[in-house]
Amino acid sequence: MSRAVKIFWRIFFGGFASFILFLLLCNWGVFGAMPSIDDIQNPSASLSSQVYAQDGSLMGKYFLEDRVNVDFKDISPNIVNALIATEDERFRNHSGIDLRAIGRAVRGLGRDGGASTITMQTAKNLFTDEWSTRNFLKRGVQKIKESIIAVKLEKNFTKDEIVALYLNSVEYSEHVFGIRNAAKTFFNKEPDRVNIEEAAMLVGMVNAPYLYNPKKFPKNALERRNLVLDQMKKNGYLTLEKTDSLKSSPIDLSHYKKLDETNGLGPYFRSVLGEDLKKWCEEHKKSNGDKYNLYKDGLKIYTTINPKMQLYAEEAVAKHMSYMQKILNQQQNIRDKSVWKGYENVIEAAIKHSDRWANCKKDGMSDSETRKTFNQKTQMKIFAWNSKREKDTVMTPYDSVMYCKQMMQAAFMAMDPVSGEVRAWVGGIDFKNFKWKYDDG
Repeated sequence: MSRAVKIFWRIFFGGFASFILFLLLCNWGVFGAMPSIDDIQNPSASLSSQVYAQDGSLMGKYFLEDRVNVDFKDISPNIVNALIATEDERFRNHSGIDLRAIGRAVRGLGRDGGASTITMQTAKNLFTDEWSTRNFLKRGVQKIKESIIAVKLEKNFTKDEIVALYLNSVEYSEHVFGIRNAAKTFFNKEPDRVNIEEAAMLVGMVNAPYLYNPKKFPKNALERRNLVLDQMKKNGYLTLEKTDSLKSSPIDLSHYKKLDETNGLGPYFRSVLGEDLKKWCEEHKKSNGDKYNLYKDGLKIYTTINPKMQLYAEEAVAKHMSYMQKILNQQQNIRDKSVWKGYENVIEAAIKHSDRWANCKKDGMSDSETRKTFNQKTQMKIFAWNSKREKDTVMTPYDSVMYCKQMMQAAFMAMDPVSGEVRAWVGGIDFKNFKWKYDDG
């Protein structure tokens, strides 16, 4: 054997041994923590806690990421087919890593599609931190770690379970996490009721949730949905005629509704309840000894609020306070702003507690520079007694602070006199704009 050949084989086997050692070091957590077998067998993601009224209807949620898990059997085949056709068409045939996809990605430098499988993306969503980093070397190590975790996921879960894990962990548009919340938010449907074109839109979002947001960029969302439909046709899930028919239909968001802290039933009540629940979480522990987390542990909270009584209470407060505010606004000292003479310190204190003040300070502006911005007229939305509870106007931020301070407030509570159970609770005129609470504090 010639000297050159010996050198070649030494380099080859040395490189191969180094690669194997690198994989082992990644698996052992040398280049960053890796999930244990127990973590992989019991994957966890942040789940929103849900608040229910007396009749079992959903009032609202507490969350960092708005997510509620759902089993594979409760996910429409339309969603599953759209996902596999778009993200990983050989999903059923590989063991977590698709060598053909890797070869295609290397050959085309990523222009012809990536190499990540659904399993690798699930590993990224559940176990990889800072996956959006632009550091090439760091992302390369993360890709190796994702591949190792993907192989372990394939050994511990069925293909159907991996699909459910992916759909439950991924982010959709509007900062909604998980397929159940996405289906409920955009179509007011459970995920097992989603039709083909709705499934295509939901799956299309996950590639770029902001860019394919159907509320903000309907044209982008429609084009992406139709691309997913084409992929479903290509992979045999749809006929040509059915695909063409579905592509001609518009995106229907007539049932769109997103639950957050500012809407839903009884937002003031939920705000006060949340403070009590935080104390409960501090005093109670899970089976593993950790304290409960209101925003991550998917708690189900059942209350005594009667939905009909709550709605009547909110309507009664709105009707009465809009009338009272109209009378107040007719007073001369309100119209000429003389009511604030001698109380300018109240307005100044409110200015320094405003979001505008905080944002200006964050941008490095001095106090005097920040204060000047409050005397410059600007377009803004302010609270108004109309159906939307807001209106567009032009005024100075200083005037807007005075305007808000002049809004009359009210509280309302209805209680069962025998049991002491609270049936209705209103803590103010509009939680979105006036988040303070009326309680015994």
